[in-house]
Amino acid sequence: MTDSTVFDIAHLGNVELLTPEFEGSLWFFRDLLAMRVVAEQGGSVFLRTWDEYELYTIKLTRSDVAGVGRTSFRASSQDALERRVAAIEATGLGEGWVDGEVGTGPTYAFRDPDGHAMALYYETERYVAGGEDRPALKNQASAFPGRGVNARRLDHINYLAKDVEANGEFLATALGMRESERIRLDSGKYAAWWFHFSLKSYDVVYSDDWTKHGNRLHHVAFAPDTREDILKAADIFLENGIHIESGPHKHAINQTFFLYVWEPGGNRIEFANAGARLLLDPDQPVVEWSEAERRKGQAWGMKTIETFHTHGTPVV
Repeated sequence: MTDSTVFDIAHLGNVELLTPEFEGSLWFFRDLLAMRVVAEQGGSVFLRTWDEYELYTIKLTRSDVAGVGRTSFRASSQDALERRVAAIEATGLGEGWVDGEVGTGPTYAFRDPDGHAMALYYETERYVAGGEDRPALKNQASAFPGRGVNARRLDHINYLAKDVEANGEFLATALGMRESERIRLDSGKYAAWWFHFSLKSYDVVYSDDWTKHGNRLHHVAFAPDTREDILKAADIFLENGIHIESGPHKHAINQTFFLYVWEPGGNRIEFANAGARLLLDPDQPVVEWSEAERRKGQAWGMKTIETFHTHGTPVV
């Protein structure tokens, strides 16, 4: 899909989540995931995972319905930002420059073909830990919380899309992402498509929206340190009345160990640990899964549950 292994986008920067149950969602991210509140603006609270080098990871916004607001990506340089803006403008989906939020500089807003709000930025402010948040080791962003799920970083985002192929081709063309894995149905259409920016196996996913509503969220994923952390997370959510949708288990695709829950606002949240699987091969072939292969279920045989295909936010 792309003709270079040099990535203009460094990583997934931050995600805005919309929630109709603001206090419950804030409790989930702040208390159960051990994220730190760093700012409040208008109807939003900005939170960070403990080893996030930037100021914030999630923007939690009051809303009548759950879902995803704007997803922001950090460019790898100012030149890279300008190249990607030019590529986006060529698609006709650019919206223009806007002010950055909480420590980020000039930001270029755009939308994917499905209507999901996105943005690119390069200038950013690094988090400086102080007081009780100061780490014992100088090569981590802040102190290890030692409570709750201990979400270390934002891992990836999965969007529901009316047209998986159109959105995937946009990622490759506009953002310079590379595909890693995909599911091809017997009809020839893609059911889902995984893309990555650098050595991680995936950063952005598009899944087919069975409702064909469009502009919806499938899930946002956080990475703790180990699989054991995900097993402990399941107990934490069980004790606190959080709906556990699926897992803990191991995906066949990309081999991540996973747990899916619904936070109080209704958004699906995944906890994923990819272990040591990195895409070091600059000519890594795309892995394609057939409809028959996917019917076999996850890596250890657990079948994909029905709500995984039908639940998304906003709920329709």
